[in-house]
Amino acid sequence: MTRQFDALMLGSIELFCLSAEAESFTAAALQAGLTPAAVSRAVARLEARLGVQLFVRSTRRVRLTDAGRSYLAHCRLGLNQLAEAEREVSGQQRAPAGKVRISLPTPVAHHLLLPTLARFRRAYPDVTLEIQLSNRNIDFTADGFDLAIRGRAPPDSGLVVRKLFDAELTVVAAPDYLQRAGIPRTLEDLAEHDCLQFVLPSSGQTVPWQFRRDGCDLELHTRGGLQCSDDFLGPATLARAGGGLLQTYRFIVAADLERGALQEVLGEYGGRSRPFSLVYPSARHVASRVRALIDFLVAQLPAQV
Repeated sequence: MTRQFDALMLGSIELFCLSAEAESFTAAALQAGLTPAAVSRAVARLEARLGVQLFVRSTRRVRLTDAGRSYLAHCRLGLNQLAEAEREVSGQQRAPAGKVRISLPTPVAHHLLLPTLARFRRAYPDVTLEIQLSNRNIDFTADGFDLAIRGRAPPDSGLVVRKLFDAELTVVAAPDYLQRAGIPRTLEDLAEHDCLQFVLPSSGQTVPWQFRRDGCDLELHTRGGLQCSDDFLGPATLARAGGGLLQTYRFIVAADLERGALQEVLGEYGGRSRPFSLVYPSARHVASRVRALIDFLVAQLPAQV
């Protein structure tokens, strides 16, 4: 094997990562116990080696270029794998440690997963969790994530998709809305109602409603004057305020149904659900801290919610 990196270059890569995360050579220098000039020289060495500009510099901060963002993702992965290898050969694999970056959809995060992740931290105190709440698909390499949970897995053959649970769907509305607009009795009645919509970030299209009638599954595109994007919990807030009918996950509105703030309708056409899965990059070796979180979530979450 030909030597490609000396100690100086590996150190420069670490300083580049610190600078990118802090968006500042000065802040990176404080963390590393060096001078800002030393950090600037380290980044300049990398740029000269690569033949590209990694940062756009200003007097107050530095900002990654497109090439810098791509390089950062690969550097993070490489440095994490080196750290994991050191833990394993030194016997530390028995106690997973390090950072795991996970992206969660907002409804699942608030209603199901954040309490579970708090329990995970108590079980694995040496693992740090960085949690992003987003309903948008992520780029694992460019964004530097280890795991994601999604209801619709991105079409990437390089990803592992492991089902976690099925989330039951239900149609609800506030009692005052039903008093004003009437209670729908059939699916055809939906055409006469204001149906709250969620717009998919990936396609810009509204989510079709799913039903089961006479043993057959079907989808309906409903209409309404209120649409939400990005935050899946927005339509539930509108429904509580009497904004219209809403099809959503039962776990989101279970407490509202119990106390009567919302009322279930069209129950005879229910029985549909959507799966939620763990998604992560395919690799022969998964870091022990990531594997610990995967196994924990699979064990803690029920198959149906």
